[in-house]
Amino acid sequence: MNLSKPAALLGHVCFFAGFASIIGSIAIWYLKGGSDLPDAKAHAERFGIFVGLWAPTFLILSHRLSHFAKESSGK
Repeated sequence: MNLSKPAALLGHVCFFAGFASIIGSIAIWYLKGGSDLPDAKAHAERFGIFVGLWAPTFLILSHRLSHFAKESSGK
């Protein structure tokens, strides 16, 4: 069974998910942190950091899946 096409597609999805995580992290920090309450600002910062930490994982998965797709297709 040839898994190169699904792996390549999943690699592209992970690549865009990594950038969406970066944009989402900034949006969460900016939109949720606008409150004057210190607890709300702290929560927005922590949640923004949490979402931002997904980006390296998605980008690494993208690289590995693309590498796997190239190897399994024989190129």
